[in-house]
Formats: sequence, C-alpha cells, structure tokens
Amino acid sequence: MPANKKYLTPTVSQRFAKISAAILGGFIVAILFHLALASWFNHVAVIITSTFSAFILWATLMIVAFLGKNGWKVWGIYLLASLVLFVIFHFGNQTNPIV
Repeated sequence: MPANKKYLTPTVSQRFAKISAAILGGFIVAILFHLALASWFNHVAVIITSTFSAFILWATLMIVAFLGKNGWKVWGIYLLASLVLFVIFHFGNQTNPIV
C-alpha cells in the first residue's frame, strides 16, 4: 500500500533541508551540548558519558527534524541552538580553562 501523498514532503528543497538538518544539524547540536557541559563540569566524566548520551540526543534530534513542517525553520532552530551552546562553551572555557 503506497504512502498517502498529503503526508509526503512536496519539494526537493524541503526534503534536502530536513535530511541535512537531521544528520548535520542534529550532530552539531548534540556535540556542542556535550562540549558546553564539559566546559563547566568535570570534563572527563562528561566525555565518558557522552559516548552514549550524544548518540541518543542525536537520534532524538533527527526525529524532531522530520516532525517539523518546514525544514529551513528546523535548520534555523538548530543553528540558533548551536550558537547558544557555543557561547556557553566559550564562556565556560574562559572561566574554567582545561590545563
């Protein structure tokens, strides 16, 4: 039984935006989240924990990317989240430098 046409993404650009946001955007947000945590807390414990939790977060963000109606809005949200996480990471490195 084929899929109902009203549930499929109509344009190629939206399909590309959702797929790239799911793979690249989700990966960037997941890694920056763990880097931000590592800059403020015990970095060894966060890195060891991130081997599993980063994959779970990435998979969750991949699912969220396909739930959105507009792939470019998902990219915008992921880029904004990664910018905020990068700022947290940057100020964490300035406050607690890893020697």
